[in-house]
Formats: sequence, C-alpha cells, structure tokens
Amino acid sequence: MPPRALIVDDEPDIRELLEITLGRMKIDTRAARDLDTAKRLLGDEAFDLCLTDMHLPDGNGIELVRHIGATHPGLPVAVITAFGNMDTAISALKAGAFDFVQKPVDLEQLRALIDTALKLSAIAGSPTATQMIGSSPAMSMLREQVTRLARSQAPIYVSGESGSGKEVAARLIHEQGPRRDAPFVPVNCGAIPSELMESEFFGHRKGSFTGAVADKEGLFQAAAHGTLFLDEVADLPLPMQVKLLRAIQEKAVRPVGSQQEVPIDVRILSATHKNLGAEVEAGRFRQDLYYRLNVIELAVPALRDRSEDIGELATEILCRLSEEYGSAAPKIADDALEALAGYDFPGNVRELENILERAFTLCDRKAIRAGDLNLTARGARRAPPATATAAGGAASAAETVDTAAPAGAQVAPTMALPPGQSLEDFLAAIERRLITEALEATRWNKTAAAKNLGITFRALRYRLKKLGLD
Repeated sequence: MPPRALIVDDEPDIRELLEITLGRMKIDTRAARDLDTAKRLLGDEAFDLCLTDMHLPDGNGIELVRHIGATHPGLPVAVITAFGNMDTAISALKAGAFDFVQKPVDLEQLRALIDTALKLSAIAGSPTATQMIGSSPAMSMLREQVTRLARSQAPIYVSGESGSGKEVAARLIHEQGPRRDAPFVPVNCGAIPSELMESEFFGHRKGSFTGAVADKEGLFQAAAHGTLFLDEVADLPLPMQVKLLRAIQEKAVRPVGSQQEVPIDVRILSATHKNLGAEVEAGRFRQDLYYRLNVIELAVPALRDRSEDIGELATEILCRLSEEYGSAAPKIADDALEALAGYDFPGNVRELENILERAFTLCDRKAIRAGDLNLTARGARRAPPATATAAGGAASAAETVDTAAPAGAQVAPTMALPPGQSLEDFLAAIERRLITEALEATRWNKTAAAKNLGITFRALRYRLKKLGLD
C-alpha cells in the first residue's frame, strides 16, 4: 500500500504543485484548503505525512502542528513558510514540526524532506549501536527526550559539562532518527585552525589556494543526508559564525574557489561546555546563530548529579577494558565503590573511564580497591566549612591562605623555593605537572583539559608549545 500524505494550503496552485510532486513519488494525497477541513480528514483517515502552509483562512500551521502532536503524535508534519522568515520556521520547529520548507518551494529539497519523513515509521523500535548507561531518573528522562527529538529535524543544542556524554547523546539522536543510514560526522570546532575553517567546513576547488592540489569536499558534503555534529561550537571565530549561519539558512555551501553553491541536506546538532547564552551576552557568539542552533536544548546531566549510575557505568567500562586487554575483568571492591561515590568527577564519565583504566592496569587483576583508584583531591567532595580549627584557634602559619587571591581561587600553603632553582623554572615545573595531569585526566582531550584548567583552548596550545609538550 503506498504512503499517504495530507496537503493543507489555501492556494490551489500550491496544492496542485504538491499533489503532482508527491504523485510522481508514488504517494497518495488528500488536500485541504483550511484548518477545519484538515482536522476532519485527520480524524477520518490515516496518513503517513502532512504538509501544511503557515497561513490558513481559519488559523495557522502552528495550530495544526500542535493538534497533530496531541492527537497523532507519530505523524510527521512539515510547515511551508514564506521565504526568509526564519522566525516563523523556528516557531514551527519548537511547536513540534518535523521540518520546514520555504516558498518558492524547491522541489529537490521537498523530495529529500519527504523521503526522510517517510523513513520514521520504518525505524520505530529498531536497535541502535550507541547506548547511554544508567538507570537513574535523570538518565531515564534523557533517554525519553532523545527518542522524542530523534523524530524531528529541528536543530538541537546539547548542553553539559566536558566529559558528560554530549556526543553520545547526539549520536543516539542520529541513530534513532530517519537519517541513521547516512553519516554521522562529528567535528571539534575548537581544534580546527581558523585559517582552514572555511575549507574544512565547505570544501575547496583545486588551485584555490597554495596547497589545494585537488578538489576536496567539506564536512557538510561528507555528512550528506546525515547529521553534522558541531562540538565546542562556541569556539568558532565570529567570521566563521557568519558563514555557518548562511549555510544553515540557505541549505547550501560554496566551496572555497568556486562560484557555484552546492545544495546540502544535513541535520545540525551542536554542543559546547560553555554557557552559550553568556557567550552571546559577551559578544563572542552571534545571537542570530544562537537562535538558529538552539531551537531545542537537550541538557546532559553531570555524573555527580546521577551518582547512583556510577556502579553500572564502572561495570560496563571494566567489561569493555577486559575485551580490549584480553583479560578477565576485575571486581570492584566495596571500598572502591564507596570512594567513587564520594568523588565529584570534575571530568565526568570521561574521567571515570580514565580512572578505571589506570586502576585496571595497576590492580592485582582480581579486584580494584580504593587505593588503586588514585583519586585526586581536586574532585573530592567538599566537607562543610569548619567554624574553628581543631585547636579552637587560628590556622597555623604554615597553612595561612592569601586573602588577596581572586575570588574562588585556592592558594597553596606557604612553600619554599628549592635551593639552586630559579622562580621561573620552579613555576614552569608546576605548570607542566598541572597541565600533564589535566591532559591525562581527559585522555589528552585538549578542549576538555583547557576547561578543567580554567583557560582557553588557544591558551593551552600556547602553553603546550612553550613547555615542549605538543
């Protein structure tokens, strides 16, 4: 039985164009000129897709989107909007529309939208390769949100701390959605040199600049019909933000050195550990791009906010490590579980993986105990502040804290400069150790390490070069 589509538009010419286009795709159609007729047809017949104009004689397309969401939650509905009216398109996506298409209708984009929408029913309930581990209420809610968002084509902004699993959530949205058979292309925006960004994103033509010895497709083309995941999107420089906004709005890119735009069909997911709203307020991120990317926000909880999942996560991580190392997985002793439960995990799940991998290699292979974890003081749960010292008086001189330090900074107790060592060498050694520890804790993820150190990615790159660690 061929799929069936409901077309809702008060302009006879548009209805006829859509009916002809869908008919050539072997899709049966019914048409309605207003909201009331559309609701009646929806109540009497079954459809696989709905296309509706935004402006109707007795209402608007967003009303129909909400009606379908309430009465036919599995039915994808796409909204036809006026050219250039992105505010209306974003409102439709927030209301629950599957996608949108602008007038004048581009038939190639329309056919791609319809193909994607019709794949939704075919993938319902099918298994995915990616899994989010955890039975806590926070993770159950996150899985429900992912399942719901996977059915839409709306841009999703995934927020959360470094190492919390933002890419896992983004990948799961892709795998549960209609684009699952096309590529999922993740890109760390902070790791691309600014002078190469345009070429990396949009591609280039042979001879367009020194070193361009052949045509090269960009990340948008590599993600064709799939999903492009822009991780650490807040690190994009402002000039690139302008070009990215145009590519998303026009659904086309222009390779470096080309005079022709290339149509693109990708879903955009983005993430950053930074507060993107604060970046907009500070003038470091364009407000129009922020609204275009942050149509719907998906918040991934920090590990400290779902500590009941630590045992389940640890078991899964150790099973994976045992397969990689070709040896039996050690058990986790009660004291080790207790130590993990009392740790704040500044680096979240990624830090837990790093801690357990190190413990896996150091333990006696039968059990991991608290001493094998080598937990740092930086992530220890803070005790309530004492009202007085143990002796009931002031702290000793060796523990005096510099009260002139910046707010939130922790200053070490008084220390002496080692004999024969200059202050510059002494500070460089401290800097080297702290940076190395941060990199090891994040598996040498420089973006995450920079976040944990409280510096920018570029500042970390400068320090790595200065210290000879790059």
